[in-house]
Amino acid sequence: MKRVLSGIQPSGQLTLGNYIGAIQNFVKLQETHECFFMVVDLHAITVPQEPAALREQTESVAALFIAAGIDPAKASVFVQSQVSAHAELGWLFTTLAYMGELERMTQFKDKSTGKDSVGAGLFVYPSLMAADILLYNADLVPVGDDQKQHLELTRDLAQRFNQRFGELFTIPEPYIPTVGARIMSLDDASKKMSKSNPNPASYIALLDPPDVIRKKISRATTDSGRDVMYNPAEKPEVSNLMSIYAHCADMTLDEIRARYEGQGYGAFKKGLAEHVVAKLEPLQKRYAEIRSSGEIHSILKAGAERVSAVANETLRSTKEKMGFLLPR
Repeated sequence: MKRVLSGIQPSGQLTLGNYIGAIQNFVKLQETHECFFMVVDLHAITVPQEPAALREQTESVAALFIAAGIDPAKASVFVQSQVSAHAELGWLFTTLAYMGELERMTQFKDKSTGKDSVGAGLFVYPSLMAADILLYNADLVPVGDDQKQHLELTRDLAQRFNQRFGELFTIPEPYIPTVGARIMSLDDASKKMSKSNPNPASYIALLDPPDVIRKKISRATTDSGRDVMYNPAEKPEVSNLMSIYAHCADMTLDEIRARYEGQGYGAFKKGLAEHVVAKLEPLQKRYAEIRSSGEIHSILKAGAERVSAVANETLRSTKEKMGFLLPR
């Protein structure tokens, strides 16, 4: 089986965009691949985090993984900081990365623009992301369009290491779904739906109550006109809502267009809201069960132990090839 690795940061509430763009695909991939899914808390601290909030969000994201259908018997679910090899290999790859490569990262540019001071961790974290992937010699990495640049750097660093020190790392390939890979904001379809957006109306959180979901969708921005049709260039706002509808209702875009032909945006939004509520209701129920039982801690411990065996072997091989004196 080919190996898949991906992770989500525990900063802010996970959104419907995270679910459609990433977690739904995780659930499918666990049936056909060897999967490693992690909560990337070491990435989260590249910007300031309140300690209690970081702990809560880390547990919450992990619980949402399981509630969404990831089966810990089929996939390894773990917290990044509980596998120390991530931080150690991250440093080794930082020494292989060039300043120019890191300066070109658009996410660094976006997050540092307008800031009086920028943490060094934000600048070098793409090398930690590379280490995350290469520790497990992942064949496929589910990424959104905004992460393709980081995966390219990962591929470059793997090739650089292999050429300089000898073959060790698999060159990973991106896994990008064709529809719904990037769900956009409810108030501006030119921006990705983001849990870090300061406007809560711009996203649907996975744990939003039904009435909140209905209100957010009813107020979502729509294009001029009243035709429900998929045309991202001419009608980006409605096209984004149709993409959400397609995933939550398991319908094609053509079926959605036909259902609401001549009815306008009002009926379309009401139907969309009910499908989103129905999609998230079982997830929210399972999430509450997991959090109240405390079972997530044993799941994460078992996941970390399982992946550490792979990660530590890769780390040792890396250090051996680079010339470190290893204990015998």
